[in-house]
Amino acid sequence: MLVGRDGERDHVERSLELASSGRSAALVLRGEAGIGKSALLGHAVATAGDMRVLRGVGIESEAELAFGALHLLLYPYLDRLDLLPGPQADALRGAFGLSSDTATTPFLVGAATLTLLAELAAEQPLLCVVDDAQWLDRGSSDALLFAARRFQADPIVMLFAVRDTAVPFRTPGIEELRLSGLSPDEAAGLLDHHSPGLTAPMRARVLEEAGGNPLALLELGAARLAAQRAGRAEPAHQVGPLPVTRRVQETFREQIVGLPEACQSILLVAAADRFAGMDTVLCVARAIGADTSDLAAAERAGLISVVDGELTFRHPLVRAAAYQSATHHQRIAVHRAYAEALGTPDVLDRRAWHLAAATTEPDEAVAAELERTALRAERRGGAMAVSAAYDRAGRLSVDPELKARRIAKAALAAYDAGKPDRAARLAVEVTSLTTDPGTIADVTLLRGQIEYERTSPEADAALAAEAARLVVDSDPERAVVMLTEMICAGKDAGALPLVAEGGRLMARLRLAPESAPRASADAQIGWGDLLAGRPEHAAGPLRAMLEIGRAEDVDPIHRVVAGFSGLMLADDQATIAVMETLLAEVRAGGALTWIPYAQELAALAQALRGDFRTAQTSLAEAIALSTEFGMDMEVAVLRATSAWLAGVTGDEPRCRALAAEVLPVLDGRHAVGTAVTSWGLGLLDLAAGRYGAAFDALYAVCTGPARYDFLVRAVPDLVEAAVRDGRPDRVTEQLTAFERWAAHVDSPVAAALSHRCRAMVEDSEEHYRAALDLPGGRFDQARTQLLYGEWLRRRRRRGEARAELAAALAGFARLGASGWEARATGELTALGERPALEPVADDPLKDLTPQEVQVVRLAAAGLSNKEIGAQLFLSPRTIGHHLYRAYPKLGVTRRIELARLGLG
Repeated sequence: MLVGRDGERDHVERSLELASSGRSAALVLRGEAGIGKSALLGHAVATAGDMRVLRGVGIESEAELAFGALHLLLYPYLDRLDLLPGPQADALRGAFGLSSDTATTPFLVGAATLTLLAELAAEQPLLCVVDDAQWLDRGSSDALLFAARRFQADPIVMLFAVRDTAVPFRTPGIEELRLSGLSPDEAAGLLDHHSPGLTAPMRARVLEEAGGNPLALLELGAARLAAQRAGRAEPAHQVGPLPVTRRVQETFREQIVGLPEACQSILLVAAADRFAGMDTVLCVARAIGADTSDLAAAERAGLISVVDGELTFRHPLVRAAAYQSATHHQRIAVHRAYAEALGTPDVLDRRAWHLAAATTEPDEAVAAELERTALRAERRGGAMAVSAAYDRAGRLSVDPELKARRIAKAALAAYDAGKPDRAARLAVEVTSLTTDPGTIADVTLLRGQIEYERTSPEADAALAAEAARLVVDSDPERAVVMLTEMICAGKDAGALPLVAEGGRLMARLRLAPESAPRASADAQIGWGDLLAGRPEHAAGPLRAMLEIGRAEDVDPIHRVVAGFSGLMLADDQATIAVMETLLAEVRAGGALTWIPYAQELAALAQALRGDFRTAQTSLAEAIALSTEFGMDMEVAVLRATSAWLAGVTGDEPRCRALAAEVLPVLDGRHAVGTAVTSWGLGLLDLAAGRYGAAFDALYAVCTGPARYDFLVRAVPDLVEAAVRDGRPDRVTEQLTAFERWAAHVDSPVAAALSHRCRAMVEDSEEHYRAALDLPGGRFDQARTQLLYGEWLRRRRRRGEARAELAAALAGFARLGASGWEARATGELTALGERPALEPVADDPLKDLTPQEVQVVRLAAAGLSNKEIGAQLFLSPRTIGHHLYRAYPKLGVTRRIELARLGLG
């Protein structure tokens, strides 16, 4: 019976009702131990009706076993793996140790979990409940939360009970319901029902100590009532301000230590390994002098139950008490007995951890066993399990260098698992354990990557430089990775001396000619030349890198270097092509952390071309994933690009709101992100005719430390603001640098913008026409038409002006650039015109959400719902839901009609 939980029950029942209408729900129940989370889960199961129910639970002592909890949850349905896309099925087989042929990634396991649960829900509405989720192994929790965030149109309800612990268990993107204590009246009623006869002072003491916690009311009340009936004094440990959970666990401990010694022993055995079946539990128990008959006393006390040959503790705190009440010597004996009992290949990881728990001093044999466990977890994609195994292996290592290398690997795996604090602590420790340059270089680079988010990109660049110097001569390919981190982070920070130093170190590297690392190194040396205002030395290496970026079997980091190179060359289409290749690869391989970086570059290139709708779609996915992965600095940079896009399109409230959000985060830390935001604000003012404000914002961009990055393309906007504000003499230096850049990058876009600048400064019709004759982005073309039309109107060439301004107006309308559309309309009105747009092909995607745009485009390309789901990491039913919502907006009724809309 649930007491005093009417609101919480209603909340859970509403979630269940969603599934009956074909929709999804996910809910996290949070609170202290004993507050009623498990009871609410039980209520959900009891009221689930004809839903299929999957039940899982986390156990603290088993958090090092990669995907162990997920395996137990999905084990009955592994015969359905063939229904999954091939890479996903392989990922689950690898994660569960059913196959050793293919290494996997955590995100593919998450996608496979999503798809398998969706397949089960297609047969029958599904309820998945997970108790004590805070103790799930990291691989299992990541996979389940990944899936829970992505269900939308499947009849699936996922409920997680999370106990408050010292280490927060974060569940971003999922609704939370916090459970508090019962009211005084409810608490008194529950206590009186279960422990009648308590004396008034004892009753008052229990109510005070329990603080409305239902489990505490039941257990403390029963213990006090038993003590009262036996005439015993109140236990001394209950006096004082102990936390409720500690009081309850101490009550369980008292009950356990009052049992026969053999019964305590077999409870310890059961508590030490939840994965052990009764046969194994009894085998281990016999090894330490206990047997099945010794369980009877614990059953009579209600501490455990044995049903269908499975032993279950009444509450997780009973399990904890059974383990913690034993002496250290007793626990070691049990773990040693388990290690001897678990000798088959399918339980090697559990055996290794039992051996480690039974070992109290360095032992290379046990350390090597744990290292093999780490390697198996690495293939399965369980990064946190890898970290835990390497860390413990390091602690048990005899050789100091082996210890350092193992703990270094633990640090790297912790970072991959999204545990930067743990990673940083281990990395710093490694530097005090070894003098090996390679090991120190690896952990120093890791510390830099952590500092990118914590402190600044410049701090990252400085540490990456320190790492690279250690291996620049001995391991050049390793040094390329470190120097790439240094130069990219230095570029982001606007730390030009660090970029220059990175280029000098790159030049020292002995790399294979015509290889991707060599091309990447040369390109980044070229970046240094560009950022120093020497484009004549940079264009060749950057263009060579673009070609490498299109090739097969290129590491993602080199494709990113190629993408940035394309932006710096104003070759936006090449950047988009390289990023599309990268996105296809990382989606197929499940390397989702690369998607935000690829989409950031793609969005910039798309926006600069004038493809604003696609850029918004790219940014939406990148921001969602970066937020989910805790990449806070990347989120800010992506929102800066969104601010730029809002400025271009004339969405002033959104542009200013985003700028107010990201500038405090980026200013002084991320020069490129700050400049992109200011560029957007400048464009907003430029379109609105606020030329002084536009000049100030754009001048800061074009004279700042990131001025020769791709942000050199803001110079034409600065020139326009300066000319309109009567200050063309203030931008002579910037225009000269821009023209020098344009002359060397060999880009039609750059050449057209160069002519536009000259046309404004020299009041030259020849340059306006030259700019319009060159192929460029749609937005740049419309901007030039607007400026030329304004120039013609001032010379009273009304007919010609009308034609150019009307063309500009139509272009802005097609692109959705409302601020510029208003300016063109104003110019036509000044001619005495009543601007009326001629019919233009409407953007069929304008009313779709970014995710609907992605889905519709893939469907138009001929992909099935299952194939689209595999690419976007959504369920097939959710894909169908997006299509169902998109069809009316597009004016179609069938999938086949999408092809005629030209959505590519």
